Amino acid sequence: MPLWNVAAPASGVDDFPQIANTGSMKQKFACAFLALFITLLAAKAPMATEMDVRLRAAFDAGELAGLHGVLVLHRGETVAETYFPGKDESWGMPLGVVQHGPEELHDLRSVTKSIVGLLYGIALAEGKVPPLDAALIEQFPQYRDLSADPARKKMTIGDALSMRIGTQWNENLPYSDPSNSEIAMENAPDRYRFVLDRPMAAEPGTQWTYNGGAVAVIAKLIADGVGKPIDRYAKERLFAPLGIDRFEWAHGSDGEPSAASGLRLTARDLARIGELVLGKGKYGDAQIVPEEWLSSSFQPLSETSEGARYGYLWWLAPWGEPPAWVAGFGNGGQRITIQASVDLIVVVFAGNYNQHDAWKVPVRVIEDFVVPEIRRRLGK
Repeated sequence: MPLWNVAAPASGVDDFPQIANTGSMKQKFACAFLALFITLLAAKAPMATEMDVRLRAAFDAGELAGLHGVLVLHRGETVAETYFPGKDESWGMPLGVVQHGPEELHDLRSVTKSIVGLLYGIALAEGKVPPLDAALIEQFPQYRDLSADPARKKMTIGDALSMRIGTQWNENLPYSDPSNSEIAMENAPDRYRFVLDRPMAAEPGTQWTYNGGAVAVIAKLIADGVGKPIDRYAKERLFAPLGIDRFEWAHGSDGEPSAASGLRLTARDLARIGELVLGKGKYGDAQIVPEEWLSSSFQPLSETSEGARYGYLWWLAPWGEPPAWVAGFGNGGQRITIQASVDLIVVVFAGNYNQHDAWKVPVRVIEDFVVPEIRRRLGK
């Protein structure tokens, strides 16, 4: 059964005998309308849990500034689902104050990268994209001049998936700064050449550098291999099988979907991605992502400057084999964290875009609210 089917109350006129027994058609119609309204309200406003109450109290006290939403699933049960009003953006475009809720789409920002990683695994299983040890530059014959560089010829697709292609790239600047490498890529006349012709800074496969451009070229390989844009492929091969029927994917000025940061989903639908991961690529009766691909994606390949490890477009816990948790992180405080050992999914949305300490809100939500509650539920 899908997670988000909210059971309607056993309603109807029999639940309101003082009206039902009058025999008035108008009153019966009014009663049926009221029952429908209650059902819809239940679907859109989930019952508050103890954790919801604590989160709301902290938010009202100013302790979780910028928080937009929290959804926590433990063993398939909703432990918390609460949303807050706040200023928001859609890929940098101000939206004003948004009344966030379970039906509202929200920027994932760089959590998008982890979704692209899943799509490569699907396309690879279909034989639509090259293997991971294939030379990256050879997949772009239009840039023959770049393949003359011996160091650049060593880049592999696996290096791009693990952000170890060895080129100069700087996303430490705010994403409002045109000098930020991802923004410069978006503004370039040819985004793919921009990514591939950056000066070499290290031997490919040896040094991790956070690089949204690497994800762009991965998405290009998928799109070329399957013969359609990545957002259409995602809709058909990932979202539809998960029951996700509403999403937005921002496009650059060149019409290309932003593989690094452009996806918008609801918190509930992002949690479906978490369920897919917990199910080892299976959702319901369908094997959507190969289990072997997830295992490969969650193999630690690099130590990062952020203190975590990194696989194929997924952040990995700094401890554990396999990693204690896997996660997607996004600018502003977006996060999905999946901890298979305790059957836990945590989704956090926030609006602290381009703030250097945006990570603090999701970390506090997890450390101060989620962890104590899960320990209590586990009897620890």
